[in-house]
Amino acid sequence: MREFTEQELVRREKAENIRKMGIDPFGHNFKRTGYASDIKNKYQDIEHDELENLNIIEVVAGRIMFIRKMGKASFFSVKDKSGLIQVYISINDIGEEAYGLFKTADIGDIVGVRGKVMKTGTGEVTIKCLEYTHLVKALKPLPEKFHGLKDMDLRYRQRYVDLIMSDESRNVAFMRPRIIRSIQNFMDSEGFVEVETPLLTTLLTGASARPFITHHNTQDLDMYLRIALELPLKRLLVGGMEAVYEIGRVFRNEGMDPKHNPEFTLMEAYLAYSNLEGMMDLTEKMFQTIAKEVFHKMTYHFGGYDINLEGPWKRISMVEAIKEKTGIDFKKEMTVEEALSLAQEHKIAVQEHEKTVGHIINLFFETYVEETLIEPTFLYGHPIEISPLTKKNPEDPRFVDRFELFIAGKEFANAYTELNDPDDQLVRFEAQLKEKNLGNDEANDIDMDFIEALEYGMPPAGGIGYGIDRLCMLFLEQESIRDVLLFPTMKQKN
Repeated sequence: MREFTEQELVRREKAENIRKMGIDPFGHNFKRTGYASDIKNKYQDIEHDELENLNIIEVVAGRIMFIRKMGKASFFSVKDKSGLIQVYISINDIGEEAYGLFKTADIGDIVGVRGKVMKTGTGEVTIKCLEYTHLVKALKPLPEKFHGLKDMDLRYRQRYVDLIMSDESRNVAFMRPRIIRSIQNFMDSEGFVEVETPLLTTLLTGASARPFITHHNTQDLDMYLRIALELPLKRLLVGGMEAVYEIGRVFRNEGMDPKHNPEFTLMEAYLAYSNLEGMMDLTEKMFQTIAKEVFHKMTYHFGGYDINLEGPWKRISMVEAIKEKTGIDFKKEMTVEEALSLAQEHKIAVQEHEKTVGHIINLFFETYVEETLIEPTFLYGHPIEISPLTKKNPEDPRFVDRFELFIAGKEFANAYTELNDPDDQLVRFEAQLKEKNLGNDEANDIDMDFIEALEYGMPPAGGIGYGIDRLCMLFLEQESIRDVLLFPTMKQKN
């Protein structure tokens, strides 16, 4: 049986008393004429006497966030999705019965107010209540200092309370959709078509990640929640759609930290007849468009740094970046034994499935370079061993035409000149299968249907994937992915 605090018992008793008055304590529809912030902005510059003469009537609805009861007249504030507005309420204006109903109100209750727009002596736009409507009785009290709690976990578990109490959290919640809409508008203007592809799949392809496994009862078939969007979108290039993108959830059965959540939003885009440079240009232009159109500024504080998105952004190869930090030139030909010796000298652990020159190059990059890439940087020229879906560099087939975008030492995008040779792709898939047999549980499966699709001919293309949550973290200047997700994955409570 549930137990209630003394405050909760008092509120429940008030709800019953409201019901006895013939009023539903959990309310019905209510029509309003405007929102708090719009009303304040609209009338802020009009003088008190002029407002009085205009006799403007507005109707608002929202949650009571403050009450100062003073006998026969009181002040309270109502918060809607736009913000707060002050209300003046008097027994002389609404009558004894309605004022008695108001006297039962608690902070957190949801009410409707019809009244005359006025200004107080301090110049604050206020609604003088002429009609008071009870809408919803809050049975739980709001926390007094929600963000003063040391247990930040509560913010994410009870996001609804966080949104009530924190203007910053509400701003993030409203701005994230604006960022995504800006991306969609930008991609549409660049000639791309937004599509949808399956969340359920029978193969692990498109990324290196551990999956979530589910079961289809009718077919008695184990299936995966998708870890990437890539191969279905590239099938659409084969089909002639030429410029496609998808913004959707993907699922990776991995750890949780300030940069990672097991389910997250990914955007992948593919453009026929483009290449790596085309994806760099597209990316730089997209980030700058969001900055200008949504936030009207080009510098953002993120990861402890002030990040300027003005171009042109730095472009550097992986081996050049490693050489700058360590003096080691991996551009030169070397054997696996020589690479392993270098790793040992630099105390870099190498797993069994990583005993190739390409994997060791990547380990050096992660150890010495990644966290030093602060300003927006396109890092290109990845080893072929870590890029199974990417076209080989025609000048040096040990490397592929791939780049990652790094900002503040974190990866924001991953792009390829897409591999469209079906025989080469099959060899890469088979190499991934060997890695899986050596213990790499993030290696790709062989997708023979995709091989067959390539055999019909896929045009040369550039492709890219963006972590939308991390992109939102940058623009909203948040340090944890949990702050840009309304409902992050949480550990079970004990």
